[in-house]
Amino acid sequence: MRLALRLVTALLLVTPVTAYAQPAIQKLGTLECDMVEAAPIVFHGKLYRFEYVRADYKYNALGRTYFRFTDPATREIVSSAFGLDHHLGSAFVDGDTIYAFGVPKWGADRIRAWCSKDLANWKALPSFVLDGWSIFNTNVCKGPDGYVMAIEIDKPADQAGAAFTTRFARSKDLITWTITEPDCVYTKDRYDACPTIRFYDGYYYMVYLASYPGKWEPEIVRSRDLKTWELSRFTPIMHHSDEDRKIANQNLNAAERKRVATAENVNNSDLDFAEFNGKTVIYYSWGNQHGVEHLAEAVFNGSEKDFLIGFFP
Repeated sequence: MRLALRLVTALLLVTPVTAYAQPAIQKLGTLECDMVEAAPIVFHGKLYRFEYVRADYKYNALGRTYFRFTDPATREIVSSAFGLDHHLGSAFVDGDTIYAFGVPKWGADRIRAWCSKDLANWKALPSFVLDGWSIFNTNVCKGPDGYVMAIEIDKPADQAGAAFTTRFARSKDLITWTITEPDCVYTKDRYDACPTIRFYDGYYYMVYLASYPGKWEPEIVRSRDLKTWELSRFTPIMHHSDEDRKIANQNLNAAERKRVATAENVNNSDLDFAEFNGKTVIYYSWGNQHGVEHLAEAVFNGSEKDFLIGFFP
């Protein structure tokens, strides 16, 4: 018996404990200056980039905010401009239709929506109005019982708590939305902004921006019911770093390259991602979180599902 115990003890001492590493995100570098909210979208098997073009973007010939799609491979604009004078856009593909969402101002009480089957012709959909609310970023995924929208708010106080906070709405058709019960929330006790939500294998996964002293970096949580949330042990999932300053767009001019090299960087925010050709394409913003911002690209070498589940070993 003593010999057996000694053998078991010896095995425990020499058997390595499995160490789990978080999914490896490879930063590819900066794509644009003054471009923040952007999302990779796969439509009819092709990768596109949805962009919220701000009024102060250097190459904005309209002088007004709007939404558009570009081809990441050629950097060509491939859609008509739509959603004029709207802000903080997001996009979602459902079959042969692209849906886009935005707000008429930062802190609006309504969410506007459009849809298209060809990127050229956009149909305005009914607004989702939440009287007395103050709405910013939105993001949509398909769940087991329809569609779910994550909604960033800072008012009313009883819904938002410590701003910013994410609330949720449901829809059966991506047109008519109903806000969920108040306990479907993350989280009223601290800052969480610009949510990106997905659903896999019984869980909603949400990446959002967390605030740390002097910096802003993304975290990830998951939930089965949008009420009880589990925070990943890998927190935050990205760190601002000099890798953000790599040049991924060789068309950036000398002034833009100097800015990329010297700009203050305390932030990795506004992550959105999509699976394409076996990899997860990630767009995010870096900068000072107060107006000097840059769009950058990263990649995870695997599926979107593996990317998200990998944060919860």
